[in-house]
Amino acid sequence: MEVIKSVASLSSQAAAILVLLTVAAVQTQTAKSQSCITELTNLNVCAPFVVPGATQTNPSPDCCAALQSVQHDCLCSTLSIASRLPSQCNLPPLTCGNR
Repeated sequence: MEVIKSVASLSSQAAAILVLLTVAAVQTQTAKSQSCITELTNLNVCAPFVVPGATQTNPSPDCCAALQSVQHDCLCSTLSIASRLPSQCNLPPLTCGNR
């Protein structure tokens, strides 16, 4: 039962992180951010493959196409911003281990 609660909590956290990533992208740049936000929002089709407990392990063609359409700078900037969020919110840094 505890594992189910943990998976549900992680799924909620994944959704929250996706929202935070989108919000963080908005704050980085203006004109470029509109494109970046759209690209990141399009990655929602990848959710069934990346949330903890996902039963599907291979991304769909739609997911691969969405990922391919994200500009390198957009994705890297968003990940960089997301990695700084815990410390800015006075939370411990994320440690993900080997996966």
